[in-house]
Amino acid sequence: MKIALFGLTGIKTGKHNLKDPRFDETHKLVEADKQTHAQVDVVGDDQLLDADAILVSVEGRADVILRDLEFVETRLGRDPQPDERAALEKIQALLEQEKLVFNSGLAPADLQAVAAHSFVTAKPVVLAEPAEDPDALLLRAFAEAGWICFLTVGGKENRAWPIRKGITAWEAGGTIHTDIQKGFIRAEIISYADFVAAGGETQAKRANKMRLETKQYVMHDYDLTNFRFNK
Repeated sequence: MKIALFGLTGIKTGKHNLKDPRFDETHKLVEADKQTHAQVDVVGDDQLLDADAILVSVEGRADVILRDLEFVETRLGRDPQPDERAALEKIQALLEQEKLVFNSGLAPADLQAVAAHSFVTAKPVVLAEPAEDPDALLLRAFAEAGWICFLTVGGKENRAWPIRKGITAWEAGGTIHTDIQKGFIRAEIISYADFVAAGGETQAKRANKMRLETKQYVMHDYDLTNFRFNK
């Protein structure tokens, strides 16, 4: 996924590992040859509209709101159709209150009326606190953009896999390999809380904390997962 920076200088653009303390704890509890973090692409303000989330300074947040507000005012000045005008006026009111289009509660009909337009604030705009660690900021932006991770552990690699929140076990399997989707049987799931409480994967299995889930199972953040599939 992609995180754009606006008004921030403390984070470099490029690929970044998501350094989640939970993953370090996982690596301590399950031996593996290597640890592979989930990654995000950090981009500059020239890619605001392509990003999944925008990480901003206080001044930057005001600027992206102003950018959308100026666009709305320009569109309203061009005598749009009644449904588009009504939606734009609602968006204008939100922006003037320093609210965002994202999670604004606009009706589907309003969003459809302006679907041809790209609003910067239609995606999560995450405010960076000056004292917050850059790794923590990226984690927060990742989560607020609606992303989670699931884990595969043991043997050659402990790995965190980034996925959209709300996807199924069948879809998650496809992020590893399409063969898992094609031959999907079940997903062996241990919740992260159960894994840590038990003190490891083997101990969690002994405590009957491993569940067999179907392809419709909705993945949870940091589920330890093993896919059963026909090869």
